[in-house]
Amino acid sequence: MTALGVVSLIGAGPGDPDLITVKGLLRLQEADVVVYDRLANPALLNQTSVWAERIYVGKEPARHR
Repeated sequence: MTALGVVSLIGAGPGDPDLITVKGLLRLQEADVVVYDRLANPALLNQTSVWAERIYVGKEPARHR
């Protein structure tokens, strides 16, 4: 039997890292993979595990990944 993964969507909000929910912060800290864009505050990305894979998927005007 294969274990199922969990996907959590955590919004960037207005940009202030102090406004993240407790559950959102916990999910970031437990994540194996974090998919983020340019709106993610670097202070929140620093809350992820050193083993978490970070995947940047953001796009900028005229510069799509």
